[in-house]
Amino acid sequence: MTSAESAPIACTLAPGDFKDRVGWIRELSAKSLRSHHRDGLMLELTYDRAAAVDVHEFVRREQACCGFLRFDLRESADAIHLTITAPLEAQSAADDVFAHFVA
Repeated sequence: MTSAESAPIACTLAPGDFKDRVGWIRELSAKSLRSHHRDGLMLELTYDRAAAVDVHEFVRREQACCGFLRFDLRESADAIHLTITAPLEAQSAADDVFAHFVA
């Protein structure tokens, strides 16, 4: 069993911290998100290469508070590709979970 499978399907941030985090993510998305594609429990995000430091920080922060999600980060010459996958147990909450990752 992976840590994502054993983690509770919940964000561990306090309400005020959650609001701040969502604002930060939406700002990053508005500034640097090139495209996104959702396929069920998987969300693919492509960011401008110049946002690499912020995208790595985004992943680090989200892994700490949303342990049930799996993050796969890949870099290419001109973009940062992030795939976020929710477990099957999060299917009913996936729309809400993924909503704050895109502006």
